[in-house]
Amino acid sequence: MTETATVLVVEDERELADLFTTWLASAYDVRTAYDVAGALDRLDDDVDVVLLDRRLPEGTGDEVLESIREEDYDCRVAMVTAVDPDFDVLELGFDAYVVKPVEREELEDLVERLLARSLYSDEVQKYFSLASRCATLETVKSESELAGDERYERACDEIEERRETLDALVSELDEQDFLAVLHDLGEDEASASTR
Repeated sequence: MTETATVLVVEDERELADLFTTWLASAYDVRTAYDVAGALDRLDDDVDVVLLDRRLPEGTGDEVLESIREEDYDCRVAMVTAVDPDFDVLELGFDAYVVKPVEREELEDLVERLLARSLYSDEVQKYFSLASRCATLETVKSESELAGDERYERACDEIEERRETLDALVSELDEQDFLAVLHDLGEDEASASTR
């Protein structure tokens, strides 16, 4: 039997947190926390995805994210928040950034996408995380604002380096190996969607 994925919803607005939990409970094992202490208390190695607000009582979602990365939990993290992104997001280790309000289908798709990403190698996950942070900024900043920020330019350079590394790895695979990887990814993604 396939194990059900675990999602941790961290949101200080109780009604919204409970709504997210209700939306996801039919497909996942969902834990809910309303503050930083609750989030850290409910976090363990079983958690696959964290949906994390940035504004929380007695701390911030950024602090929770930092703890997740410091403790080396193997989970994907999406910031689901009313805080518009700024250049500081380049320093955060999230996998996706969604500005509220969020519809049910969008939230379900987000969790599915993050679970599928968790099947990739660390190198591919880091690439997607960094690309997501840059894409988040690109939705709210003008080209001139982006061009004037050294952090953004460094992140773009790193994305290009990671892309070249990944391209080189893929090019080293012969056709049979490449097809085997695609086949395995397809099976893994199918099983992740049934978790």
